[in-house]
Amino acid sequence: MGWRSSFSVISLFLVLLWGGTCEAREAFACDPKDGRTKNMGFCKASVAMEERVKDLIGRLTLQEKVRLLVNNAAPVPRLGIKGYEWWSEALHGVSNVGPGTKFDSLFPSATIFPQVITTAASFNASLWQAIGRVVSDEARAMYNGGTAGLTYWSPNVNIFRDPRWGRGQETPGEDPVLAGTYAASYVRGLQGTDGNRLKVAACCKHFTAYDLDNWNGVDRFHFNARVSKQDIEDTFDVPFRMCVSEGKVASVMCSYNQVNGVPTCADPNLLKNTVRGLWQLDGYIVSDCDSVGVFYDNQHYTSTPEEAAADAIKAGYVVAHIQLTSRFSFLTTGLDLDCGPFLAVHTQDAVKKGLLTETDVNGALVNTLTVQMRLGMFDGDPSAHPYGHLGPKDVCTPAHQYLALEAARQGIVLLKNTGPVLPLSPHHHRTVAVIGPNSNATVTMIGNYAGIACGYTSPLQGIGRYAGTIHQLGCENVACTNDRQFGLAINAARQADATVLVMGLDQSIEAETVDRTGLLLPGHQQDLVSKVASASKGPTILVLMSGGPVDITFAKNHPRIAGILWAGYPGQAGGAAIADILFGTANPGGKLPVTWYPQDYLTKLAMTNMAMRASKSAGYPGRTYRFYNGPMVYPFGHGLSYTHFVHTLESAPTVVAVPLNGHRRGNVTNLSNRAIRVSHARCGKLSITLQVDVKNVGSRDGTHTLLVFSAPPAGAGWALEKQLVAFEKVHVAAKAQQRVGVNIHVCNLLSVVDKSGIRRIPLGEHSLHIGRVKHSVSLQPQALGIIKS
Repeated sequence: MGWRSSFSVISLFLVLLWGGTCEAREAFACDPKDGRTKNMGFCKASVAMEERVKDLIGRLTLQEKVRLLVNNAAPVPRLGIKGYEWWSEALHGVSNVGPGTKFDSLFPSATIFPQVITTAASFNASLWQAIGRVVSDEARAMYNGGTAGLTYWSPNVNIFRDPRWGRGQETPGEDPVLAGTYAASYVRGLQGTDGNRLKVAACCKHFTAYDLDNWNGVDRFHFNARVSKQDIEDTFDVPFRMCVSEGKVASVMCSYNQVNGVPTCADPNLLKNTVRGLWQLDGYIVSDCDSVGVFYDNQHYTSTPEEAAADAIKAGYVVAHIQLTSRFSFLTTGLDLDCGPFLAVHTQDAVKKGLLTETDVNGALVNTLTVQMRLGMFDGDPSAHPYGHLGPKDVCTPAHQYLALEAARQGIVLLKNTGPVLPLSPHHHRTVAVIGPNSNATVTMIGNYAGIACGYTSPLQGIGRYAGTIHQLGCENVACTNDRQFGLAINAARQADATVLVMGLDQSIEAETVDRTGLLLPGHQQDLVSKVASASKGPTILVLMSGGPVDITFAKNHPRIAGILWAGYPGQAGGAAIADILFGTANPGGKLPVTWYPQDYLTKLAMTNMAMRASKSAGYPGRTYRFYNGPMVYPFGHGLSYTHFVHTLESAPTVVAVPLNGHRRGNVTNLSNRAIRVSHARCGKLSITLQVDVKNVGSRDGTHTLLVFSAPPAGAGWALEKQLVAFEKVHVAAKAQQRVGVNIHVCNLLSVVDKSGIRRIPLGEHSLHIGRVKHSVSLQPQALGIIKS
């Protein structure tokens, strides 16, 4: 019996179990059977949520309040409230990394999608939202069954700034707009679109400028990220702003590191002025796990633990919208929840010492309790909730697993195709040598922050569905410390009609707490690839699994390596997706979400240098495609297809007027580099609309990733090579054409940031790039009387 048949039988059994002997989760609070609470205000679902929260906080003692400030929140038995574990993870599927989620006989697994860096390569916002919907379906089902929480500390939207970062695999890549669009899309999928009710509560992390774990003796617990105001506003904060403002995320997590000498979890400028003030977070702020303890114990930021507790809770003072009574008018705090025990241990003493007031503690609870109420946790019987019907039958469904396969197909990037050799033909390539330490990978394919997958299809298994296989590892593991198995691999390549080498990295090379020291393939992998390619009877294809970029210049230039695929960490169905791309069942359409640098790039910059912009005088090359223009192995956005697409710009404005607020000439004549301060423009829906015709001139149907870049007016000194302003995914049949509408918001996407951290709209000629098509749009201030379109 195949695994799919076995899965069907098990699923049927679990459905019968769910509907028969198994009882669903008991009410978290406000149980209809509990006569003590049914008349309490916080249990009345018909009452305004603000009033319910006020009622509940007014009934709690200080000791009870303090024990609700941590991830393993204590029960309040006298009020009928059970304990709750806030820490669950759902980066790319329901995960058991956090203590809030566990797998058991009723829920033995969940659908595990490709790692985020891979799905980001699809540049498909609708796919990201669809994945979020599936993950939240499965999360709600597991919550109903008593094995998971409803608060998920995902996604990770940090910028993949340095190619060595071990956690770069968790992120949507190096571009702020790509990362922010991913964040908003995935969050919408997780949370649903009802602003008052949450399907699950998502969390965008780790705020901010967090992208170093352990490099050259510097770890994340001690690192002080020295970041300019320009880079904070222009790069690091963009995904978080979009996550909060556009995705309406329910939570933001502050990071371990300091930013310019202040721990992020104790910084009122970040938490008060930015997250709560400018972006208007409607939710709670949580620390990365033990962050409060870290800034006391490791960073020695405060003299006493009570001061640390006070600094965290008071970091974000803003006036709240709720008043407990006329006696208790309180302020919303900065940090509302501590992942870790620190606040539960030290907050009460901080109040006793006068460093905090009970009103401050109340402020933290408003945000966490409101999120729990939006989740329906105080509405009594969970089965009566709109998602109360979800159960085991809704986890690992065929539709969910197919989406995991489709996500992997869309995220795989074709880097090289000489000839073209790819796709392979089952008729001409009847035997394939499948070689490499990742050739029969399963768990490696799901990367980190993953759970237990529904089932795996390894590359060897996937290729075996199309052709006979001769399998050799070549190396015992990705470290590839010796060449003892090279001979067997070379012999296999000599016998087969084609050779597929599945190489790359895994969590032993790049992971949380593990930053890479170089960009080359580990150990003797490069030597194995070269020798096998030289000996192969048929064409040689290199498939790479990795989160971060790899310097494979040797393979790019090797005449016997005809094709190269980057699969990232492609999830539970990764092997099937790789095989579908290799044999042409699927046409690759992924694009690299990060720049692939040569190895010697690393000699020019320390990982601790946070500057994004290049400095010729310092010999500093700059980071990411936006500021770096040196040698590359493959550029951001690179990716080939089995067909060919041609762009034609059907319509686009040549001049756009930017209306100004008051002080007509003052807003213009006092500008640096003739750029309008965004806050002085009437932004509203000010946008540029392009109509682009995409024609598939090849012989295969394909899905095309349309990338639109802009470059600011030349000579203004913004040090910006170009920046992504829009992307669209479009399926075009062979020889057919599709028209794609692209909207570019002028204030958000054509603005740049000056050295003071002020976002401005440069006046003059902006150059838009769509593939080989270039178009100039002149932005002019309406106050000077130039009103054209």
